[in-house]
Amino acid sequence: MGFDHREEHVDDGMLLVQANLDDMNPELTSYITDRLFEAGANDVFWVPIIMKKGRPGIMLNVLLDEQRLAEAEAVIFAETTTLGIRYLQASCHRLAREFETVPTRWGPMTVKVGYHRGRLVQFAPEFKECERVAREHGVPLKVVYDEVRGHFAGKRGADPDGQQA
Repeated sequence: MGFDHREEHVDDGMLLVQANLDDMNPELTSYITDRLFEAGANDVFWVPIIMKKGRPGIMLNVLLDEQRLAEAEAVIFAETTTLGIRYLQASCHRLAREFETVPTRWGPMTVKVGYHRGRLVQFAPEFKECERVAREHGVPLKVVYDEVRGHFAGKRGADPDGQQA
């Protein structure tokens, strides 16, 4: 096995960047998300909110390393309707990870595996790979995803929730 549990770590020096938006077309969110990942964001997510005067809105949340702030700011101010951004100091605990390959009827597929203190606690098929296979073979995505999880669980003696059996 190629992982080292010491690769598990806490990243300090992270920022959670937030912007509340009540006047932006929500169809733009997927494009903005892609742009923020291209700018070096570690995570991007959107939360529906109710703003002043009862207006529906969305909150943009971007987790990034402090040194990537300028690139993310440029994307946020250029691509959204916000007039201001909030910054919160954040830390992120990252599990030790590795990628494993499992055989499937569509060929080898990749599974991302997470370890906490040397113990398997999470695993998930690589989503984009499953999506590609589903499209190419005309199979429902959930079937591909579940089959890859099943092959990995059988190979490693883990239950479907990622716990070592």
